[in-house]
Amino acid sequence: MGALAETRGAPAPAGAFRPANDEGRNAEGSARALLRFITCGSVDDGKSTLIGRILYEAGAVFDDQLTALDADSRRFGTQGQAPDFALLVDGLSAEREQGITIDVAYRYFSTAQRSFIVADTPGHEQYTRNMATGASTADLAIILVDARKGLLPQTRRHSFIVSLVGVRRIIVAVNKMDLVGYDEAVFRRIEADYRVMAAGLSFTTIDFIPVSARDGENVTQVLRLTPWYRGPALLPFLEAVTLAGEAPEAPGFALPVQWVNRPDLDFRGYAGMVAQGRLRVGDGIAVLPSGRRSSIVRILAPSGEVSQASAGQSVTVTLADEVDVSRGDVIASLADGPLIRQDLRARLLWTGEAPLREGGEFILKLATATANASVTQLQHRLDVESFAEVPADELPMNAIGLVSLRLDRPLAVQDYAQSRELGGFILIERLSNQTVAFGFIDEELSTQRGADRAGQVPSLRRALVRELGRPGSARRRALVRGLSWRAGASLILAGATIALGASEGLAATLAIGDFVLRPLAHRVHERLWRRDDAGALQDGAGI
Repeated sequence: MGALAETRGAPAPAGAFRPANDEGRNAEGSARALLRFITCGSVDDGKSTLIGRILYEAGAVFDDQLTALDADSRRFGTQGQAPDFALLVDGLSAEREQGITIDVAYRYFSTAQRSFIVADTPGHEQYTRNMATGASTADLAIILVDARKGLLPQTRRHSFIVSLVGVRRIIVAVNKMDLVGYDEAVFRRIEADYRVMAAGLSFTTIDFIPVSARDGENVTQVLRLTPWYRGPALLPFLEAVTLAGEAPEAPGFALPVQWVNRPDLDFRGYAGMVAQGRLRVGDGIAVLPSGRRSSIVRILAPSGEVSQASAGQSVTVTLADEVDVSRGDVIASLADGPLIRQDLRARLLWTGEAPLREGGEFILKLATATANASVTQLQHRLDVESFAEVPADELPMNAIGLVSLRLDRPLAVQDYAQSRELGGFILIERLSNQTVAFGFIDEELSTQRGADRAGQVPSLRRALVRELGRPGSARRRALVRGLSWRAGASLILAGATIALGASEGLAATLAIGDFVLRPLAHRVHERLWRRDDAGALQDGAGI
């Protein structure tokens, strides 16, 4: 461990390390809180090195691991004779050979103040799907930026993804400050650029810390090389950070049924994890999507029978009536329950190698339910550089877009902002059985909540927004452009008919018929040729 002994900063004393599942207490005597965080950013920004350095200086690396690190650094390391802390996290042989992170690496450690679960995610664009998986359970994200390169496309993509999955607290760690001479101007420029870039995202707090993961500058303590930085080092910041207060408990409850528990003839229970709200013995329920009603008789938890259960608890419930309930159904409160939808609008993070096009058919998995889904409309794609919505005919790998989906049966769903469990889904390719997209049900559903649940007809305004798109959206602009072209073509037809000697009435009839019937004929044509490569036969004018 000779090379390790020469590194600046010393590991925590023997015995200071505590495993993340330690149920002990912090220095003030309070129970240690658990923080789940993710490191992300572009490739080679130093994510694995930063996590390895934190583990080392927090005393979370055992002696045998330090010995192995010393040997591995000489064999695989990229830091010359110095230890390569990334090797503490990157364990796959392919990761060590290429010097990149491929799979998500989870590490568990504790300090005297807090317990942590950190997900080190890949920065390479090809493995964006792995990064999204790690972000899906995070409370906080550390986005690394190489001080020499500034913001890169993958930095922007990862920022949008963590915002999309609901992470609201961000730390931007400007790494490799040693390679720019710890220049404050470089740090301030990146800080300003990132604030401008993230202005349209839904982050509540963004903090900036200059670090050198290789040398340990500002990782566990603020050293002398950044006298212009007045904030805390990274690890003390993580120990003290407070997240936004817990959201108020949902007014209704939802329990996706994972398993029908039938051990004998005298017991039938429905097991699953409560997705939202709180359920109690005696509550009236509806089984969705069928709508059959009953009430809760018993609630069984791992510790025994209880009178109530809240979100995050796994329970088995029994009902007062013999109703048909199976895996994929949702047991919900009579009021404020999920929506029943067969048509969905959702943002997709497309991870399939082949691009997504309209008409694609997949298996959709949402909570415990599975359904067949087809893409009826690709409404727009997100420009990663500007976060603008641009029209698109397809979604290439790692692109983000808004789509409309048609399911083969109705499902109980929620807006993703209200429920990750009932608002997030994946799309699975039928033949290969590979996950090709992460989906997030669009918040526009929330505007239809009251009308859909009560079975009422939505207002004319809502119906128009749903069919025509929001004012100023790419969908609305494309529709207006198409209508103007159709109207112009119909007027030309009317003028040509009059020029040939026909009456004005006949010309008007032909023009109106052309305006109305041509889109209908085009839609029928598209449905007939959807499964085939019939680009040469399609009307290139889009009408």
